[in-house]
Amino acid sequence: MDLFQTMLRRFVGVGSLTIVDHKGVAHTHAGAPGPEVVIRLHDAKVARDLLLNPELKAGEAYMDGRLTLERGSLRDFLTIYALNRTNLRGQPIQKALRGTLKKLKRWARANSSALSRKNVEAHYDLSNEMYRLFLDEGLNYSCGYFRSPDDTLEEAQVAKLRHIVAKLDLKPGQRVLDIGSGWGSMAIYLAKNCGVEVLGVTLSKEQLALARQRAEAAGVADRVRFELMDYRDVAGPFDRIVSVGMFEHVGVKNFPAFFAKVSKLLKPDGVALLHSIGRKGGPGITGAWVKKYIFPGGYSPALSETLTAIEGAKLWATDIEIWRMHYAETLVHWERRFQANRAQAAALLGERFCRMWEFYLITAEFSFRHGKHMVFQIQLTKDVDATPKTRDYMIDAERRLEAGEASRAAPEPA
Repeated sequence: MDLFQTMLRRFVGVGSLTIVDHKGVAHTHAGAPGPEVVIRLHDAKVARDLLLNPELKAGEAYMDGRLTLERGSLRDFLTIYALNRTNLRGQPIQKALRGTLKKLKRWARANSSALSRKNVEAHYDLSNEMYRLFLDEGLNYSCGYFRSPDDTLEEAQVAKLRHIVAKLDLKPGQRVLDIGSGWGSMAIYLAKNCGVEVLGVTLSKEQLALARQRAEAAGVADRVRFELMDYRDVAGPFDRIVSVGMFEHVGVKNFPAFFAKVSKLLKPDGVALLHSIGRKGGPGITGAWVKKYIFPGGYSPALSETLTAIEGAKLWATDIEIWRMHYAETLVHWERRFQANRAQAAALLGERFCRMWEFYLITAEFSFRHGKHMVFQIQLTKDVDATPKTRDYMIDAERRLEAGEASRAAPEPA
């Protein structure tokens, strides 16, 4: 316990954290003004676990009820961690642990087709009804695009679709591949607004079934087809390829093969758009708790390693855009909606799941708000002249799409 308290004294530079140990003894560690939190550890092993691997064991202990909050909220507790994270990671035990994990990264298993399917099932096949409890009406499980602080989640998600589609420089009648099509919002938007044919591929059976239902309900099933298929098994060619929120599941070892496949599937004058969570500061590792409980096989890539793989596939990176705080705002909306519907989530998947999910949503938000995560969009082509020389066409297309949406939504005159 003495080593644990020593670690905490060095850790808390902002805020106040009081630990009530399993014997009922309180230990307070305080720094500059910030959140004030009191937590209780319900057995001696929790302190030992937190000393050795706090980034994994804090989440586990909270999920299991072995670490409970007596003052302050989970958001307050995680804010203290987020504001003091560098103090923790700079300590000898934590520094050595992260150094070892980075070295072991090169020996990690590649995400084969079978492993990718298993990883997707672990997260995306939980329950369509659970995802409805916190996502927008279109079930977009990726970063929204907040053009105004007053935007609703629904508005931000449609703005995201519109922004991405504008970058594809589409022409009516073209054939589009959506890699990682989720619940179908991107493919349905493309078919309704752009006059194109779309193939969406996913590894989630739950997503596939609902995406097909949604395409039927939207009246675009004749132009949109969804298949349970690994991207490595898709046959081309395609005029356009789009992938939103799927690249994080590819795995570093598969980056070269992913972009080689994109190149093979694209027509000579084709355009691809990749939307992915990324990280600044160079290659890293996935947090142990997130990797174990939320996204097995997941990894947020650095631009440097992504661009290296793109260059290896001899593709042009014709446009790159970085979104910084948009995902933090998206996660705020998701967490609020999840808390508003927490009772239904507990009825579906249990209280332990709810504690895990709220821990995930808040830590994810803070990884963008206080950490190194961001979102990048990279436009790719095979031909240097495949897209116009300036970005004006993107802005023009975005405005046309928005006007078209407004026109279709307007009531018909009496």
